Amino acid sequence: MSAGFRFRDFVPEESSEKGFETLFKLFMQLVTITSGDVAEALSWLNELDKQYGLTDNDYGMGNFIEDLKKKGYIDENEQERGAFKITPKTEQGIRKSALEEIFGKLKKGNSGNHRTPQTGQGDELSTDVRDFRFGDSLEQISMTESIRNAQLNHGLSDDFMLAEGDLEVRETEHKTQTSTVLMIDISHSMILYGEDRITPAKKVAMALAELVKEKYPKDFLDVIVFGNDAWPITVKDLPYLEVGPYHTNTVAGLELAMDLLRKRKTANKQIFMITDGKPTCLKEGNGYYKNSFGLDRKVVNKTLNLAAAARRLKIPITTFMIASDPYLQQFVEEFTQVNQGKAYYSGLKGLGHLVFEDYKKNRRKTL
Repeated sequence: MSAGFRFRDFVPEESSEKGFETLFKLFMQLVTITSGDVAEALSWLNELDKQYGLTDNDYGMGNFIEDLKKKGYIDENEQERGAFKITPKTEQGIRKSALEEIFGKLKKGNSGNHRTPQTGQGDELSTDVRDFRFGDSLEQISMTESIRNAQLNHGLSDDFMLAEGDLEVRETEHKTQTSTVLMIDISHSMILYGEDRITPAKKVAMALAELVKEKYPKDFLDVIVFGNDAWPITVKDLPYLEVGPYHTNTVAGLELAMDLLRKRKTANKQIFMITDGKPTCLKEGNGYYKNSFGLDRKVVNKTLNLAAAARRLKIPITTFMIASDPYLQQFVEEFTQVNQGKAYYSGLKGLGHLVFEDYKKNRRKTL
């Protein structure tokens, strides 16, 4: 009689690499929340270690910090002992981490992968088949369907004959570039009422930037921030982005976004705006016109005028409103109607998926 199989509990082997990976995932989250402040992130991690016992006698926080330096994730200031800063390797790691967290693990595709509803001479074969027309390339001919047509039209004989009328070709799909401007609200309300709204917005921006780089490398993505004023930032700036003591100058953000898109020679142009508040500020000369108490008609009218201007330029604006005030939603609905764009009233949890899905769906091409 066979002894069969004997089962027992699996006890994984502990290793310093496993200890590093566990702490590293937390560190990447914390360094995003602290806007790239390594010392503060490590301080928080140390407190978590005290509370939850993340380390042991074999691998401690000191080992983790040394490994961060050895692996090139942080640099230590030679003049100031214990002062650290993150490296470009960490910046890229934060973007990749955000991409995986928000969009899941995506397989890298070919460049210029925005398909359009139109068919014709293009880059990628579709499932549609039609009769051969003069000018079609040989690569488009569907041999299986064409040979079948020849046999049906001319019969099965030793003298195989294939005529032009037997030929069928597969349609190809046009691919187009998309130019996107992502606007991020950095007014003070993004951290008010005990809710951190700027960190999810940063993660979405970093994930979208990494997605464009990996999957749509021919696309253009510009990121701008707006408070009292608006200014462009680079992808490298995103981990360090912080909220300021600002009002919400949506007009300045839209003006800058439209200026950037005018310079892009692409068929598809769009603006994504992540905000949690109403427009409350305008730039007038060297000063500012501000009103935080309500939807000031002077500010609203100028904002709606820009929405209409963007529509005339065929630039749809998608607003991701991370607030639920009915009074504010009424303004967003009016803004969206004027622009003929889209609006989402999103919680922070689903924000990334909404941005990603809308980015994929916007594949219209002006012909």
